[in-house]
Amino acid sequence: MENDVSSNLDAPRKKTIFSGMQPSGFPTIGNYIGAMKNWGNLQEEYNCLYCVVDMHAITIRQNPAELRKNSRDLLALYIACGLNPEKNIVYMQSHVAAHAELAWILNCFSYMGELGRMTQYKDKTAKQSDNINLGLFAYPVLMAADILLFNADLVPIGDDQKQHLELSRDIAGRFNGIYGNVFTIPQGYYGEIGARIMSLSDPIRKMSKSDDSGSYIALLDKPDVVMRKFKRAVTDSETEIRFDTENKPGVSNLLTILASAKNISIENAQNQMQGCNYGQLKEAVGIAVIEGIINPIQQKFAKLSGNPDYLDSIMEKNAEAASRLAERTMRKVRKKIGFYAAGSKK
Repeated sequence: MENDVSSNLDAPRKKTIFSGMQPSGFPTIGNYIGAMKNWGNLQEEYNCLYCVVDMHAITIRQNPAELRKNSRDLLALYIACGLNPEKNIVYMQSHVAAHAELAWILNCFSYMGELGRMTQYKDKTAKQSDNINLGLFAYPVLMAADILLFNADLVPIGDDQKQHLELSRDIAGRFNGIYGNVFTIPQGYYGEIGARIMSLSDPIRKMSKSDDSGSYIALLDKPDVVMRKFKRAVTDSETEIRFDTENKPGVSNLLTILASAKNISIENAQNQMQGCNYGQLKEAVGIAVIEGIINPIQQKFAKLSGNPDYLDSIMEKNAEAASRLAERTMRKVRKKIGFYAAGSKK
C-alpha cells in the first residue's frame, strides 16, 4: 500500500512541509515542546516529510555503530512523539540517493563566497579545526537539496537556520532563472509552534543539545537524571515565583516548561506555585516533565525499539515513497541541465 503522503502530494489543496534532524544526540524537551508536540496537527493540514539526516551527521567523525543505532533510535523517537508513518513520510536520508545526486548538481550552481559567509560554517570550523572538510563547507547545499528535492513549500526553522533557508531560496531562484520553473521557492514555517524553551544553565539562551548536557533535558534521559538537572537549574537571588522573562529568565523558563508539560496556561502554572520556594518549583517541574513528557514518550519508544522488524518495514516503505517523489524532481532536473536519459533519442 502506497504511503498516504506519496499519493496525496498530487493534490494541490495541501502544501508540503520538509523537516530533518541529525542523529547526533537526541531531541530535547525544547525540541518537543517547541515543535514536535504539534506534529500530529500538521499531518492533517500538510503533506509532511520528516528525515533523519544521517548524511549531514558525517561532517563530524562518527562511530559507525553508534551512528547506525542513533539513526534508528531517532526514527523511532519521531514516531513515539506522535508522527504517524502512514500519514507522513518518515525516512533515512541516506536511503534516498537523490539527496546526494541533487546536492552535487546544486553545488555547480552555488558560489564559494556565499558558502564561506555561512555563520554555522565559521562556528563549526572553530570547534573542529583538525577536521575542516569539504562536506562541512558544502553542508548548506545538501540542505538545499533536501528541501528542493520534494519542492517543499514550507520548512520549520529556528533563528539559527534562517541563513541556510535563504541560501536554498537563492539557489532555487538561480536555477529557475536559467532553466525555467523547476523548483518551488521554499518559505520558512512559523505557524502554530510551542513555547520557546531556554537552557537550564543559561536561561537567556535557547535550549540546545549541542551545549553542556546539564543545560538540556533529552527525551531519552532517565527520570532521575531529569530530576537532577532540574534541581540544578539556574534561577535568581530572589524568592518570588512569577513570570518575568526580562528580570527572572530562569524562573520564567521553569514556569513555561511546567505549563507545557501539564497543558495549562503559564498564568495557571504561576498560580499553582504561589507560596512555594524555588526548590519546590524545580521539583514540580521535574515531576510534570517526567509524567507528562518523558514517561509517555519513552514507553512508546521502548515498544517500537522492541519491534525491529516493524521499524525496518517503516524505513523501507518510506524510503521507497520518498524515492518515488524525489525521482519526479530529478527527471525534470536531469533533462533541464542536459543529462542524456537512458533509452532517450534526444
